[in-house]
Amino acid sequence: MQLIDYRDLTPAQRDRLIDIQVQPEQQRYAGDMAGALYILHSKDSPDLRGVALLVEAVPRAFLLLQRGAFLAPWARVDAATVNALQVDRRLQGRGLGRFCMQALPGLVRDLWPAVRCLQLSVDPGNHAALALYRATGWVDSGDGYRARKGYECQLTLAL
Repeated sequence: MQLIDYRDLTPAQRDRLIDIQVQPEQQRYAGDMAGALYILHSKDSPDLRGVALLVEAVPRAFLLLQRGAFLAPWARVDAATVNALQVDRRLQGRGLGRFCMQALPGLVRDLWPAVRCLQLSVDPGNHAALALYRATGWVDSGDGYRARKGYECQLTLAL
């Protein structure tokens, strides 16, 4: 497995990103690949990056990283935020999400040395995501985005 910047994918690998499918109930939290790619392609900025997880050279997971002007109002100024994490439903339960979360700090340090932490906002009802993040060292750090009821959980991982 390899976590790689979208810019370093081959054209064939980029074309395969759209094949990543999440469970329907997870789409309400993370969206879908078409939406994530739309966001990535709509802004040409060094502060917005796509990241893919390759398994045997095939993209099987994807997420967006944002910093600077793209930061959420709840995020720290020295942070990068993780958005739209999507692990292909056909490979869920095989440690791909865990691998992403464990490899992400090194990739972010290489991309953006000034970033001091990663942050994200997750719906309190998204128990699978919360378990993944907490198991990989993320800690509760306040309120994130508004949720259907109250606020999402803001989590932080120091780099």
